[in-house]
Amino acid sequence: MNKVTVKPGICGLVSEITVEADEMQICKVSIVSDCEAIKAMEAGLSEVDGFTECFARFSDSEVYKAAETHCKHIACPAPSGILKSIEVACGLALPKNAEIIVED
Repeated sequence: MNKVTVKPGICGLVSEITVEADEMQICKVSIVSDCEAIKAMEAGLSEVDGFTECFARFSDSEVYKAAETHCKHIACPAPSGILKSIEVACGLALPKNAEIIVED
């Protein structure tokens, strides 16, 4: 199991993503979010193939398809956070924080 917290910035709508992967890298994604759009993505991600998802093209990703349907802000980092959690839960990446640093 892996848990990721996404603090997106100025909107302040924090999301907590939990991913459980079985031995076949089938993942169950759970989302607790202050953002209704990100929370709505959970319905389309109840069971995804972690390996396929992590190496998919953006247009083939179930995560990004759900974002296309529900997310209203293209720069939202939550979809990427979901994929990071899937990667770690499947053992395809080591757990390490990612950052976006905005400078004036």
